[in-house]
Amino acid sequence: MDLRKFKEYIKTVDLQTHPEEVGRVVSTGDGICQIEGLPNAMFSEMVTIERWGSEDKSESSIPAMILSLEEFTASAVLFGAEDQVQEGDVVRRTGKVLSVPVGENLLGRVVNPLGVPLDGKGDIATSTTLPVERPAPSVIARQSVATPLATGMKVIDAVIPIGRGQRELVIGDRQTGKTALVVDAIINQLNEPESTRPICVYVAIGQKYSKVAQVVEELKRKGAMEYTMVVLAGASDPVPLWHIAPFAGCSMGEYFRDKGRDVLVIYDDLSKHAWAWRQIALLLRRPPGREAYPGDIFYLHSRLLERAAKLSPEHGGGSLTALPIIETQLGDVSAYVPTNVISITDGQIYLEQDLFARGQRPAVNIGLSVSRVGSAAQTKAMKKVASQLKLELAQYQELAAFAQFAQDLDEATRKRILRGARLTEILKQDQYGVMPMEEQVIALFAGISGALDAISQEEVREFEARFLEFMRVKHEDILKKIRDSKDFPEEAQKQVKKILEEYIASLS
Repeated sequence: MDLRKFKEYIKTVDLQTHPEEVGRVVSTGDGICQIEGLPNAMFSEMVTIERWGSEDKSESSIPAMILSLEEFTASAVLFGAEDQVQEGDVVRRTGKVLSVPVGENLLGRVVNPLGVPLDGKGDIATSTTLPVERPAPSVIARQSVATPLATGMKVIDAVIPIGRGQRELVIGDRQTGKTALVVDAIINQLNEPESTRPICVYVAIGQKYSKVAQVVEELKRKGAMEYTMVVLAGASDPVPLWHIAPFAGCSMGEYFRDKGRDVLVIYDDLSKHAWAWRQIALLLRRPPGREAYPGDIFYLHSRLLERAAKLSPEHGGGSLTALPIIETQLGDVSAYVPTNVISITDGQIYLEQDLFARGQRPAVNIGLSVSRVGSAAQTKAMKKVASQLKLELAQYQELAAFAQFAQDLDEATRKRILRGARLTEILKQDQYGVMPMEEQVIALFAGISGALDAISQEEVREFEARFLEFMRVKHEDILKKIRDSKDFPEEAQKQVKKILEEYIASLS
């Protein structure tokens, strides 16, 4: 039979009579294998590569995912030990796209991106799975972001508020406190009522196992692991696991969002995720573009972050908030991946190395940070103190720059600079030192009301801690009223101002 007749014969073969397709590995290397013999394979389909053990000759399999389809071959990325896959190994289709286990039983657990437990607590009892790649909610299914997601940090909740359903980028150089900031946001959800407390998903991409173990231990110590799950693709894991980790974490969170719950997903960090996709794309021989990234690097992150949304009541009313992290090099926010993610998200929290070195913790640069949701995602109480706080800080930053070169300052300018310095001091916060909304409102009110003007800058934080303790003990009713009503009316402001004046007078 000549080649032409053979091709005609192939077209007439009924593949339904051969339900199982079997292929073979043609070549393998660097976590990528070339497969031939799977004519009906699908993009993103899972396949299993069967190999034989060297001693007992028992059959076992390694999972892989098809990422490239060519005329005669398919390319797949390996999720197992690549050194154990050899030319000639049998490849079987599964007919399914990559899916991960989801459900309540994942809470409090540490898993890899395939849903395999890493915490030594045994198997996870769940039969529900969701594909890692899911379409983002349509525009019709969404509603405006209006409910605050409190982080417990004054500088964030007052100046750069985050709403449930928002995508807020955390960006900065290494060792500027990015992970500390998002871990504090997880811990602060303990201050939320249990009925409205968000489920938290922490996705660690390319992080050291030791670093993630410290984070998990701290979350356990604070009691936050009850509503948190950790998805870990470690630094020593295959790069394909880095690639699917954020998508897997997002699907695990979407399970709860689709049930009407609020979810917070943290991607730590998408810089390493972009590196992983660049490596895979180059090995798949896709054309490199700027900084050797493939042409679809923007689409990679946009299709992930567009899945964050606040759903309308007709679609369950749940929300998924995304806090992606991007690591910059020497503060360069104009690099390729940082600018891509900045354009996708609804604002950014910019952490600066110089501020961190000067002791400003969290090291948030208020001038370069922005929330495009703004005060729509703030309580009435926070709005009332935050509006004046933003004005005072903006004036202080402008005057402080000129004050460095001025010899003599008029009294009004000097007072503004002194108050701005105290407000900056008030915004400092220790790691794990999250504060409930009502205490933040009282602390910020003390700053903008001028009550702290008579206290030296070095004593501001100590005064804040003592005064808040005094309010908890002596005036819990005021804190409870702010907490329940989420408002800070003028009457309560006068009451707190009077208490402040009496407290300061008692110190002298």
